[in-house]
Amino acid sequence: MRGAVLIAGTTSDAGKSFITAGVCRVLARRGVSVAPFKAQNMSNNSFVTLDGGEIGRAQALQARACGVAPSIRFNPILLKPGSDRRSQLVIHGHAQGHLAAGDYLTHRAHLRAVAAESLARLRTEFDVVVCEGAGSPAEINLRASDVANMGLAEAADLPVVVVGDIDRGGVLAHFFGTLAVLDPADQRRIAGFVVNKFRGDPALLRPGLDDISSRTGRPVLGTVPFLSGLWIDAEDSLASSVGRVVGVPRSPRGTDWLTVAAVRLPRVSNATDVEALACEPGVVVRWVDDPGSISDADLVVVPGSKATVSDLAWMRDRGLADALVARARRGRPVLGICGGYQMLGHRIVDDVESGSGVVEGLGVFDLDIRFAADKVLAQSSGTGAAVAPGVDVRGFEIHHGRVERTGDAPLLSTGEGSEGSVRGATFGTHWHGLLENDEFRRSFLTSIATLAGRDGFVPDASTCFERERDAQLDLIADAIESHLDMDALERIINGPTQSLPTVTSRLNW
Repeated sequence: MRGAVLIAGTTSDAGKSFITAGVCRVLARRGVSVAPFKAQNMSNNSFVTLDGGEIGRAQALQARACGVAPSIRFNPILLKPGSDRRSQLVIHGHAQGHLAAGDYLTHRAHLRAVAAESLARLRTEFDVVVCEGAGSPAEINLRASDVANMGLAEAADLPVVVVGDIDRGGVLAHFFGTLAVLDPADQRRIAGFVVNKFRGDPALLRPGLDDISSRTGRPVLGTVPFLSGLWIDAEDSLASSVGRVVGVPRSPRGTDWLTVAAVRLPRVSNATDVEALACEPGVVVRWVDDPGSISDADLVVVPGSKATVSDLAWMRDRGLADALVARARRGRPVLGICGGYQMLGHRIVDDVESGSGVVEGLGVFDLDIRFAADKVLAQSSGTGAAVAPGVDVRGFEIHHGRVERTGDAPLLSTGEGSEGSVRGATFGTHWHGLLENDEFRRSFLTSIATLAGRDGFVPDASTCFERERDAQLDLIADAIESHLDMDALERIINGPTQSLPTVTSRLNW
């Protein structure tokens, strides 16, 4: 089996990452040499690879599904939004400056070449490459500059499978409309459709699927059910909406629950850090943006941010900053991660990300941060200090801010010295993924339960975050194998695009 396929979506969050991860896992379980690929991603959820760069977090998870180490080759272009009109441009894992929305057209030829060359190299190394699109190919206003959807399919001669989210409603119209707005050459690359997140009786949907196949000349390859117990590394902030509970809470092993409020910053980055907490029985993690939730929770997490100074100002405007400071003074637990850690310090000097110069932090930590032009990208290791003393821990770092001065006790010990801060019941670290270390996480939650007065909370010694993540990937793969016509998909991957009909969206008077 050799070839490649592009998994596109009728909308953002239709399930492209989910289906791509599942197909990768199915093929890997069948012994196929397979790799994921996303030509261009726009996400602040990223991961540092062993080859020294950052890629979208979803592509790191897809690499795990394939049984290969995450690599910058799997996501050669990453855009990290710092505002509605400006993003940091990351090429082959490393920042290459910033792009305003209007600047993109001047870079499109270069970015297309980067994407095409990266995919071509991958195809020489792996039997199959499963590519994920971005947004929707129906965004015809962007077709001339497209790098990740039909532009990539054209450059690499890829067949395209379109995924639609039936849970939103209108999926049949989405399939037809996505196809109809494309020009004939792009239409001929669309080889089939996949319905995602279906609930109900498939027999009731079947007439609609037969009709859409008749109207378009394309098969519906399957109807993948809604998986209620699913949580996987999210690609973007759509999965971190205010009020949303992360994962599916499980009953506590003891008599008490722990409640965690994760602050939903406007430019939240690596929101996936809280997923390790959510996998623990007896822990409920919810995204919040109001002072009341800050006051009520047993633990508040201030996550990373791609716009630290701007998000700090937002917290002040909403009263969240005052609630956090008051909470810390009362000795109630707070955890700051990366940008959230920086906000809790005494002073931030930022002439790089925001250009704001000296900015007063929340003053919870005795900590000064200075932003540097070059970004720290590192896989890091050490041992617990204030929490889980001597326990081995790993994490990764993605940040411009450096600790210029600290008077706080360290959270961790490293080969170079120390990392992070502890002051009272407030904890801080630059490391992402720290809570994925099982023994450290259990020790941390035990400390939080004591500080919160939840003496009946008992951490589950059997919970393994990596095993939970693999179980999620297998859950997706099992659904794909049961509900998708994998033989038809393999034919699409293996063979040249068939001669497929075109449809029109133009008016006939």
